[in-house]
Amino acid sequence: MWRRSIDIIDNILNRVTMYRLVLYYLIGLWFAAIGLSHFGLLPYDAPAVVASGLFITGVCLLLNEIFARIWRVPTNVESVYITALILTLIITPLYTFQAGVFIETALWASAFAIASKYILAIKKKHIFNPAAFGVVATGLLLGEPASWWVGTAAMAPFVLLGGVLMIRKIQRADLFWSFTLTAVALTLATSIGAGLGTVISRTLLDVPLLFFAFVMLTEPLTTPPTRPKRIAYGALVGALFAPATNIAGFYFSPELSLVIGNVFSYIVSPKEKLVLKLKAKMQTAPDMYDFVFAGGGGMRFRPGQYMEWTLGHERPDSRGNRRYFTLASSPTESDLRLGVRFYDRPSSFKKALLNLKPGGTIVATGLAGDFTLPKENGKKLAFIAGGIGITPFRSMIKYLADNDERRDIVLLYSNRGARDIVYDDVFAAAQKRIGLKVVHTLTETAPKDWPGEKGRVNAAMISRQIPDWRTRTFYISGTHAMVAATESVLKGMGVAGRQIKTDFFPGFV
Repeated sequence: MWRRSIDIIDNILNRVTMYRLVLYYLIGLWFAAIGLSHFGLLPYDAPAVVASGLFITGVCLLLNEIFARIWRVPTNVESVYITALILTLIITPLYTFQAGVFIETALWASAFAIASKYILAIKKKHIFNPAAFGVVATGLLLGEPASWWVGTAAMAPFVLLGGVLMIRKIQRADLFWSFTLTAVALTLATSIGAGLGTVISRTLLDVPLLFFAFVMLTEPLTTPPTRPKRIAYGALVGALFAPATNIAGFYFSPELSLVIGNVFSYIVSPKEKLVLKLKAKMQTAPDMYDFVFAGGGGMRFRPGQYMEWTLGHERPDSRGNRRYFTLASSPTESDLRLGVRFYDRPSSFKKALLNLKPGGTIVATGLAGDFTLPKENGKKLAFIAGGIGITPFRSMIKYLADNDERRDIVLLYSNRGARDIVYDDVFAAAQKRIGLKVVHTLTETAPKDWPGEKGRVNAAMISRQIPDWRTRTFYISGTHAMVAATESVLKGMGVAGRQIKTDFFPGFV
């Protein structure tokens, strides 16, 4: 029952983009705050909470439109709403103190937040979490720091419920826990004499730790790209976030701890924000297309990594104008390649991508991902791909073949029918050049003379095609359901969790 409930939740999450989930989460918190204020559970007037949100959102939208016109870049309204709602939830609402103070604070915080996306950007990549930078600047210049009023016990259940879904969606539990455990541990260490339960409950419920960790710490564009660096980033911000942390008597606010962490993240992260031009578009299967973009030559990445792709288009639907796609190209190729599957009722983003003409542009940034080849080339590997999940394996295998790097690899590639198989030319060349073993399996329709496997990947198939499976490290890529099912099969066979790596697929819409 528990597993089925998790699967249902994952299927729902897989139908909404990450940024759209953040937006829904923040809107939910705003409405929760309005309701709690109405019933006297928060020390604010409900109309004040409403007015504050509308005022800050209006200012942010106006300023973003101005900056976008000056810099001549497409606007990302979804991002603006997210920034505005975060500011709404951490700046003390209107009417609880002088209206003039609120208006001045909100105006400047909004201005600094939006401006930071455009002005404080190196190679077109912004450095700071916009909302955090906005309130840091306002606090320093006006002496009006953020109150972080969202961090109260009354709001905690709503913050926690949505936050758990957030972490589940973006798969950043490592970052969340490194930050939270560090902050709580340092708080406990400096609270000798207080009860353990009391300190933990106050830290989690009466301070903005949960909201901060779920929403602001995990912002993708200011987060390190790989797991070890994310853990270090979380620990650094957690250490500065702890209330007793100070340097020569100077104490860090939550927003300042994040801004300092952002600097660390920028130093250890890739700096690319590429404006790419479509060079070629080709249909590779009935519902799959490859898009080849020029302009990415010289970008350093590891085969199997992904990027965030932004495509400005008219009237974007509720799923927004940003997506994560794994690079199907190898670092040995001069162009960047995407393999994209198109489902029934595609989003406006995918419609715009499919209609993109040669010479049309798209923005790629946020290179990240740990789904990469092990450094030890003596490790025996097994790649299991389902449908569009083949893209990272094309990148890896093309890279190995181009460098004549032989590794002991078995590719088990599952599709609905033979027409859905892609990149056969790459894998055939790798079979001859580096000894790759390729096994195809079809789950729905197979020709009468089909030489490969039939059915979904199961223990019997793995044992038959990979008899030395106990000694291999498994890489799994595909839909969330396929990845979860295959991982369950492997663990049921006795494969240890450390021998299994899964790809990051935040949605297919």
